[in-house]
Amino acid sequence: MTDLRASLPEQKQKLRERLRFRRRHFVASLDRMAKLAAFRALPAPLAERLADHAVVGAYVAHGDEPDVLPMLADLAATGALALPHHAGRVAEMRFRRWRPGESLVTGPWGTRQPDDGAPLAEPHAIFCPLVGFDRRGGRIGQGGGHYDRYFAAHPAALRIGIGWSVQEIDACPRDSADIALDAILTEQELILCGDRL
Repeated sequence: MTDLRASLPEQKQKLRERLRFRRRHFVASLDRMAKLAAFRALPAPLAERLADHAVVGAYVAHGDEPDVLPMLADLAATGALALPHHAGRVAEMRFRRWRPGESLVTGPWGTRQPDDGAPLAEPHAIFCPLVGFDRRGGRIGQGGGHYDRYFAAHPAALRIGIGWSVQEIDACPRDSADIALDAILTEQELILCGDRL
């Protein structure tokens, strides 16, 4: 339940704490086979749509986030995959091309990213990790606003959230800076949130 007396940033932070706890315990309860089976194949609507896109943005899973790189292995092998890159804590998020086997470095937020010399890319579709989500495309992220700013600057890019089913909530608190997702993929289903997929 959201405390409506709290400010929007306070509401989001309380939700993040609850949803991280829920995600951590859900992932800990999964057996090894369930973890291996999750997020291994692109659902047909996504596979068909991504076939038309030259570059797809993804991420390197951190902590309990779902690992989407195996699902995107074919794209990565052809050089059509790009990962988020932060030059510093105050720098804007950009994407740099990456292929399996290429080195990754630790970025300023503790996540793994391509090194500074990897070619820049502008993904046509972006898979982004979620802390929480609703079925209308609402997203709770880590709180830095990096994806929302990138989405606002690149409105044509498809926005696909990735999360475990237990991260779903009834409604995400949103303000004008929060950009809606086009779809959400969980280990159970693909949720279409708009008319772009």
